[in-house]
Amino acid sequence: MLDLPKRTSKPRTTGITSVQDTRLSTGELESILNDYADFIDIAKIGIGVAYILPNLKEKIKLYHAAGVQVYFGGTLFEKFYHQNKLDEFLKFLDSNGINMLEVSTGTVDINIEERCGLVDRLSKNYTVLSEVGSKDADAIMPPSQWIGEIKSLLDAGAKYVITEGRDSGTAGIYRPSGEIRTGLVSDIMTQVDTEKLIFEAPSSSMQMFFINQVGSNVNLGNVSPLDLAVLEAQRVGLRSETFHLKG
Repeated sequence: MLDLPKRTSKPRTTGITSVQDTRLSTGELESILNDYADFIDIAKIGIGVAYILPNLKEKIKLYHAAGVQVYFGGTLFEKFYHQNKLDEFLKFLDSNGINMLEVSTGTVDINIEERCGLVDRLSKNYTVLSEVGSKDADAIMPPSQWIGEIKSLLDAGAKYVITEGRDSGTAGIYRPSGEIRTGLVSDIMTQVDTEKLIFEAPSSSMQMFFINQVGSNVNLGNVSPLDLAVLEAQRVGLRSETFHLKG
């Protein structure tokens, strides 16, 4: 009945919502998927918890049954890579039926040439996401470096590039206070196709900023599984701050 901005539908390539799952039990996840599976495209089992979860296979099975792609947080990739155990990491993915991974440098310093080489190699057998930006709030990169790395990773075969924000929204494209680095974000948006970016945006205010800047079908990551209905309402102009959003 209402005239609302048009949302893409699953399976989506734009308008992606990627949730950060670090603490849901399988029972909680099942309840969330029963109501909100249509709102979720990707689930990141964040930090390194995938390595220690006793119910990991069951959780992955629930997500896959709901049409949600799953990958493990970049920190886990970096842990394996730092210990020279990349092949073991790939075996761990394969044993759990995972065909998506993240090549990141949030904690371990992996130069852009190495990351591009990894993306080029791994994208032959996996859907590869890559991330730009550091989890260190004091690590500041000029916009030109952000843009250069993003373009290089996409050229190397990354499906999407994630702009670092942490689950707290205090690093990468955010200042330690949580304020968005609007100049940096604007520079990135003018030089890179936003359909190829996933902006980490853990809070509603951050999500609304990107929705108003890019539109209903901006790709957003690090979303709390408990905020799915709120985010979808924001995407289609059913919240005051996005009320006048155009289709």
